[in-house]
Amino acid sequence: MEVAQLFSISTLEDVVRIPPSMFGTSLKKAAVAILKEKYESMINADLGYIIMILEAKVDEMGKMIAGDGGTYHRVEFEALTFTPRLQEIVLGEIVDITDFGAFVRIGPTDALLHLSQVMDDYLQSDVKSGIIIAKQSNRTLKVGSTIRARITAVSLGKAATMGKIGITCRQPFLGAEDWIAEEIKKSGKEDSGDKTDSKKKLVEVNK
Repeated sequence: MEVAQLFSISTLEDVVRIPPSMFGTSLKKAAVAILKEKYESMINADLGYIIMILEAKVDEMGKMIAGDGGTYHRVEFEALTFTPRLQEIVLGEIVDITDFGAFVRIGPTDALLHLSQVMDDYLQSDVKSGIIIAKQSNRTLKVGSTIRARITAVSLGKAATMGKIGITCRQPFLGAEDWIAEEIKKSGKEDSGDKTDSKKKLVEVNK
């Protein structure tokens, strides 16, 4: 399972108003400053999280409106975005442990890993120590752990800073890095065992 590349550079268009107070600034610099204030940290239903304005091309021929001292310019600009998609595999770092699970940093935001989505085991969440412990397997998750997870829920609200992402580790080869290493090792042994059994059966048939 490959980790998804959820970052991308999007090309957008808008019209910016340059106020009289910025007339002494270069047109491009003024436009970029306005775009940054408007778009950076915004959540868009189609683009996801708009992280940074990278470049802008501003139409020097602006328009003026009677009674408005500013000038209006068309601008084409590039923005770095993060678009979470359902069922994609992501890498993240646990940044907080709560009574109901963990918050995992993926890209510019935090996703919720609910206790019910960690593993098929009885789990105990120790908020004070910042750790989740599995009673039967003794596996643990703690603040700072890097995990591999699958996105199971995405809700990008209409408000500029609203957004919720749910993830799960209850699938093969997901979870903490050491869990995955154990599963790969176990899978390799099982494959070797299957090959050995097949060879034995082939020898018996040839006899």
